[in-house]
Amino acid sequence: MAATTDTATGELHGGRLVARALRAWGVTKLFTLSGGHLFSIYDGCRAEGIDVVDVRHEQSAAFAAEGWAKVTRTPGVCALTAGPGVTNGMSAIAAASSNDSPMLVLGGRAPQAQWGQGALQEVDHVAFVSPLARFAASATEAGQIPELLQRAMDAALTPRTGPAFLDVALDAAFSAIPEAPPPGALPEPWRGAGADAAAIDRAAAMLRDAERPVIMAGTGLYWGHGERELLALAERLRIPVFLNGLGRGCVPADHELSVARARAEGLGQADVALVIGVPLDFRLGFGGVFADDAQVIAIDVAPAQRASTRALAAELYGALPATLEALADAAAGGRVGDREGWLASLRALDEERRAGEAAELADDRAPLHPMRIYGELRRRLDRDAIVIGDGGDFVSFAGRVVDSYEPGCWVDPGPYGCLGSGLGYALGAKLAHPDRQVVLLLGDGAFGFSAIELDTLVRHGVAVVAVMANNGIWALEKHPMERRYGWSVAADLQPETRYDRLAEALGCAGELVREPNQLGPALERAFAAGAPALINVLTDPEVVYPRRSRLA
Repeated sequence: MAATTDTATGELHGGRLVARALRAWGVTKLFTLSGGHLFSIYDGCRAEGIDVVDVRHEQSAAFAAEGWAKVTRTPGVCALTAGPGVTNGMSAIAAASSNDSPMLVLGGRAPQAQWGQGALQEVDHVAFVSPLARFAASATEAGQIPELLQRAMDAALTPRTGPAFLDVALDAAFSAIPEAPPPGALPEPWRGAGADAAAIDRAAAMLRDAERPVIMAGTGLYWGHGERELLALAERLRIPVFLNGLGRGCVPADHELSVARARAEGLGQADVALVIGVPLDFRLGFGGVFADDAQVIAIDVAPAQRASTRALAAELYGALPATLEALADAAAGGRVGDREGWLASLRALDEERRAGEAAELADDRAPLHPMRIYGELRRRLDRDAIVIGDGGDFVSFAGRVVDSYEPGCWVDPGPYGCLGSGLGYALGAKLAHPDRQVVLLLGDGAFGFSAIELDTLVRHGVAVVAVMANNGIWALEKHPMERRYGWSVAADLQPETRYDRLAEALGCAGELVREPNQLGPALERAFAAGAPALINVLTDPEVVYPRRSRLA
């Protein structure tokens, strides 16, 4: 079936309609794995000047789209062929849903004229994508494409943001119709109205009386473009700030109000807590990290998607910049001057714990302690470096000691916890910011999910530096299993596997690090290579990440 476009008569085929709308919205990259159901979309992208970036597994195409979204706060776009192409992308769609990441997933679809007759890769995607997507629909005629595409993108960017899905039947994609009007502008909800004035007044009254207030902010703050107003509120009211998820970097790690190492004590001893863009999920002990008598104030663009057992003292829902600015004004005065002792105690604890990390950051053992990797890496990271985590204990160590100074500089799988996301995230992040360092922190287990995507980095000239902690085990499972049962199963990998040679075979720079003194020079060479690089660091399998609390 040939795609037909006759621009002389003003007719465009379905794939060109898709691409023209994407270009109008500023989309420059389409992540995909080649599939016949998508040919007309590729043809449209070629005509409209949108780069088609092909990967080796559809999950990585979807993760790359989410990675793009995470570092740009604009929708990432991927195209997955019909049937197994869409099902292969489901884990990434689920992760994006959990992370509120705005992205558009385009799907191929069997021809409508043959629907129900057993066409190749025929399956109703919408039925199983719908529970995860903010919008899911099928375009069975070319004329439906412009409206459905607009609805999908609007849904992806309307709070709560997240993935939207549209598949296009093969015959619709290849059919030509008169050119559609330009698409409408995309939503910018962060420019809207703030929370209800009465709710702001209630929260402000609590804050004015607070002796030990804290701010716990996360991914929702980042999507809501509220970092400037958050910092202004924290500085004006003298409130310490803790950050997780994509919220990391929204207050620089070296700011006087950022006291990350004192998080357990800060949250546990607070009398008023502003919880901004963070669900009260397992990362916050389902609300249990706060004292029973603490007043918890939820602030977000919209109510949480999941129920919480923690009673909330106030709920502020609306555009975050307007909400936070109004709250800062309303809560001014009160006991602001009495909070310096509270701040000083947390700052002293933060500094003490940072000093206590020095020995592990300089640990001379071989195989290496994971912390030694971060001791060497931190000295070589630019302030705006994008650090991506894909692993268990290794990334837990990173979350503790790798600091972020700007928004969008820390990317991890989020609460869905899907391993194998890292190479896709890194692809999207580096293409979005080609002039910045993009460093991928990999466990050897996580690497197995998507190792072949090193080939993708090479083919597209994407100079990501990947640093692997190779301990030959699934540490996040092996150690707890052995503590509980005295044995472990399904938790061992091949020790000292030469993943660096695999990287070299795929065209990357590859190095093996056995001794601590080899690591610094290897990192220097990797950053200077101007090409994808993998540093395979043999790490001590006996090292256990210290999970002191439910914050881990």
